[in-house]
Amino acid sequence: MKGRTILLDHINGREAAALMVDGKLDDLLIDDEDQPRVGAIYRAICDRPLKGQGGMMLRLPEGETAFLRQTKGLRPGQAMLVQVTGYAEGGKAVPVTDRVLFKSRYAIVTPGAPGINVSRAIQDEEERARISAIGHAEMEDDFGLILRSCCEGASDEDIAEDIQAMADLARAVLGDAEGTEPEALTEGDGPHTIAWREWTIPAEVVTDENCFEHQGVLDQIEELKSSLVQLGDGYTMYVESTRAMVAVDVNTGGDTSPAATLKANLAAARLLPRALQLRGFGGQVVVDFAPMSKANRRQLEQSLRASFKNAGIETSLVGWSTMGLFEMQRKRERLPTLPLIGDI
Repeated sequence: MKGRTILLDHINGREAAALMVDGKLDDLLIDDEDQPRVGAIYRAICDRPLKGQGGMMLRLPEGETAFLRQTKGLRPGQAMLVQVTGYAEGGKAVPVTDRVLFKSRYAIVTPGAPGINVSRAIQDEEERARISAIGHAEMEDDFGLILRSCCEGASDEDIAEDIQAMADLARAVLGDAEGTEPEALTEGDGPHTIAWREWTIPAEVVTDENCFEHQGVLDQIEELKSSLVQLGDGYTMYVESTRAMVAVDVNTGGDTSPAATLKANLAAARLLPRALQLRGFGGQVVVDFAPMSKANRRQLEQSLRASFKNAGIETSLVGWSTMGLFEMQRKRERLPTLPLIGDI
């Protein structure tokens, strides 16, 4: 099955979306009703500062707590708007930011950050001018606006409609900022909406009931229960999560040729973002690449940067430790996949 296919279905009653590229599962989104969604906006109440951690604990609805890495000018009991930025590990507070964004397929409205900006990925000057003109015509409020790369080639009407929808939502939410009790103001986007918003490269869209089963998605999801990732030519990579970090081990198998280690490591660098994304892994990631000459590290680092550049989730490539392990820090934007899929 060649080409790109977006499938919208459910897994164990949870809303889910899958992106298939040339018949292989490339990305997977599964909803979790037990945690606030990333992007959800709340009116939160400041509770107590955590001076040692440089942040503030906040109260959310239904007894939930949040942590904000910013305390300047805040006082206990103060109401403020916050947006969920990631998922909390068991027993921890939900990570939030006070820089609230209203994000859709074509437009991101940024209250408190005025100015209209067009994505740098759009390089045609005439197209940039067209898109910028739409933004200036539609944005009447003193809001900032970012026009995303998928605006390129989109109709004026679609872009304008998206801008207005996000601006209307921003006005409504900001109008509910005042209050004495915590309240959920938006619930955040589910997997089907995120798929429409983020998977913008042209693709066939399948919404039939049980399409995951009929299109072979469930079989590939089942494979995620194993930590083993085949790299080709007999090379393998193991991706395993512990409480402290994600550990990755790269092996050359039976290939003992001089070029084997570099080939295996480059293959791992290409497939690592997908392996982490499909499993929902984030936080600290430590990679034990196959032993190789330090002279080859630069080439491997370039491959890693290229692989993670368009991975969709912010990942900081920290570098090599004194023990020869490669360290990175990945934003926790998703929950681990395995607990969500259960028995399928």
